[in-house]
Amino acid sequence: MKRTETVELTVLCLIRRGDEYLLQDRVKKDWRGFTLPGGHVEPGESIVDAVVREMKEETGLAVENPKLCGVKQFPIDGGRYLVFLFVADKFSGEIVSSEEGAMHWVKKEDLPKVNLVNDFTELLEVMLDENLSEFQYVVEDGKWKVVQK
Repeated sequence: MKRTETVELTVLCLIRRGDEYLLQDRVKKDWRGFTLPGGHVEPGESIVDAVVREMKEETGLAVENPKLCGVKQFPIDGGRYLVFLFVADKFSGEIVSSEEGAMHWVKKEDLPKVNLVNDFTELLEVMLDENLSEFQYVVEDGKWKVVQK
């Protein structure tokens, strides 16, 4: 039995300002809608350095002391896609948008009013609930299912 698998490493970050979240109105066809900014970890790069770099590239903000708050994962051909989830309350700079999508501050209470990506609510729950740390997609009977732990 094989003891390792191919893993694609990525990061997402919830940047908070009081009762507002910084969300990206993602324009790519896969996972379109309001979501958290993020991206891939480059070869040899630390996970924390990756989230700091990605936030600067996608939002224009320099996040300080991002805190790991969970993991999201799902199967891909020959392995799994792994997303390290971070929260950041301290940052500096001015917001900019990227080719990935426009950035918007959205009040927590207004989340139901925007076009969120499909799994945003469950993802946010894992990130904010101190009793949860994992968001996993599993395939059962040919259907994708979300498991939170």
